[in-house]
Amino acid sequence: MRVMQLGIIGLPQTGKTTLFQALAGRQKAVSVYSSGPFEVHTAVVPVPDPRLDRLAAIFRPRKTVYAQVTFADIAGLDKGMIQKGLPGPFVNLLGQMDAFVHVLRAFENPTVPLHRGSISPLRDLMLLDNEFLLQDLTTVERRYERLLEGMKKGAVDREKALKDKQLFEILKAALEEERPLRDLDLGPEEQKALKGFGLMTLKPVLVIVNTGDGGQAEEVPYPHRLSAVLYLSARLEKEIAELGEEDAPLFMEEYGIQALSRDRVLRTSYDLLGLQSFFTVGEDEVRAWTLRRGGTALEAAAAIHSDLAKGFIRAEVAAFEDLVSLGGWNAVKQKGLLRLEGKDYPVQDGEIVHIRHSS
Repeated sequence: MRVMQLGIIGLPQTGKTTLFQALAGRQKAVSVYSSGPFEVHTAVVPVPDPRLDRLAAIFRPRKTVYAQVTFADIAGLDKGMIQKGLPGPFVNLLGQMDAFVHVLRAFENPTVPLHRGSISPLRDLMLLDNEFLLQDLTTVERRYERLLEGMKKGAVDREKALKDKQLFEILKAALEEERPLRDLDLGPEEQKALKGFGLMTLKPVLVIVNTGDGGQAEEVPYPHRLSAVLYLSARLEKEIAELGEEDAPLFMEEYGIQALSRDRVLRTSYDLLGLQSFFTVGEDEVRAWTLRRGGTALEAAAAIHSDLAKGFIRAEVAAFEDLVSLGGWNAVKQKGLLRLEGKDYPVQDGEIVHIRHSS
């Protein structure tokens, strides 16, 4: 199953890499690779889920597997590159991400030079956003011109081309009005048609305002759909991530931090991407799986293994609350609370699913 990728972006000296280290955690394997002038640090991070912990306590499996995401810290962007237009390797890297975590600087530090000589999170946000809008407009205009050319020559399926033309006219109009594409109410078919274009303003974005140790920052209004704003101190979060389990709660209490940034970032990213979790249980393994909100039992089967989807017969489904309160799968079955659902059943967040299939 493909792991969701969150690209951490931002101008130099924002604390972007510090946040990445906080999100990666103390003992996470980090890989590094280069793409042109850009160095990319990646870390695969388990998604904390107390529900999975409770299921593991009941089944005592040999293995407990959390859902995972990949954080990618894309280094090498500077203000000069933005002023000249985003370079191709950088655009290609961003196109591979499912969502962005955009880090903004809102802290004073005399040892860390300021971008443009002053602190303005909203200005810095709009600087990169505007570049994304221009990049998407260029992509959309090129595709639109190719469509018109293909239709003139009769070299395309006319019915499909007319649909695509209408869609790209909508995209073009929005971008010319400086509206990100995430603000458009696009249906599943339209989103699928746009998947290969790497349109950056179509991706969900989580804005992180790095407040520094003081914890204060000006409010950043960001009213777009599929976006959210969180405020935190990347340096403090990194220090907490490096502490042991005994020391971390004391440090968090001292600074009034209720939850680690990793939990908040992951929870908010899941919401923005329209994702949820379902579980499989047994003596060998208790596992969390990621599924789009509204995803069907057949999609859940495919997430586990393509063979389960091919041989799908029925899904056995139990509510999380029922299984936990009754203490096991058999108890749920005996109480008549285990449901048999077909392939079109919309799986709900937190449900336990077992796929019946033909081999």
